[in-house]
Amino acid sequence: GFEFEAHAVGDANRSARVERPFHFIENNFYAGRVFTSLDDLNAQLRQWCDRVNDRGKRDLPKPPVELLAAERPALKPLPAFIPEVYELHARRVDTEGYVSLHRNRYSMPTALIGRTVELRESMTRVRVFDGHRLVVTHEREPPGAKARRTLPEHEHDGRHSLRVGPSEDEKLLREVSPVLGKLVDRLRKRHGGQALRKVRRLRRMYLEYPTDELIAAVDDALSFDLYDLDRIDRMVLQRIQGDFFRLAPLNSQAKAETDDTAKEEPNDE
Repeated sequence: GFEFEAHAVGDANRSARVERPFHFIENNFYAGRVFTSLDDLNAQLRQWCDRVNDRGKRDLPKPPVELLAAERPALKPLPAFIPEVYELHARRVDTEGYVSLHRNRYSMPTALIGRTVELRESMTRVRVFDGHRLVVTHEREPPGAKARRTLPEHEHDGRHSLRVGPSEDEKLLREVSPVLGKLVDRLRKRHGGQALRKVRRLRRMYLEYPTDELIAAVDDALSFDLYDLDRIDRMVLQRIQGDFFRLAPLNSQAKAETDDTAKEEPNDE
């Protein structure tokens, strides 16, 4: 017997029942409370909702709890099986045996290093699939927590012995200049096990561009805490365009304007 009717954006008379509960919770529940985790917040909110719904409402004949109890026999039961809702991600397992998700790292079997796996992120857990095979399940960390979760079976499988030393590209860049070595350190800190591709690109830039101009551009970029290689590449090109590239000639209109300006200049004689 219910029908859905869309209303205009910003229609306060129709959206009040949607927005007002959020205002009520923000101003009556959060104030003065301390939460140790998201689970703790949800537990306290559930207790608070039970107390609020047990009170009478001005526009209801009885408290919501009593109305729900009277309505429950008429409700249809939920399906016996409800598929879990999850968000899908594709990640490559880095050289240390971890995958990154929302700035958190989750351990993987070392046999999967270098392979791309499928992450299914739900509200409470992260499941990892290699093809159709479930390989590991982790408890989900809050996004942005910068946490590292290592399962007990992954602690003693030799993953620390897999940490290799600097690559040949990295050694070359460090020998060329301490400035390039400093940029390599920034790339490794920022990208972790995925920094190898960035280091390889930096080596290609070293081979393609004049060394002094590249070092000067990198030094200038690091002074602003900038280590994006695309930006550094453009900075190098700006430095060398006049010496190593033919500048685009003036078009006909610009050339005509230049000639007219020269004619208008007074003659000293």
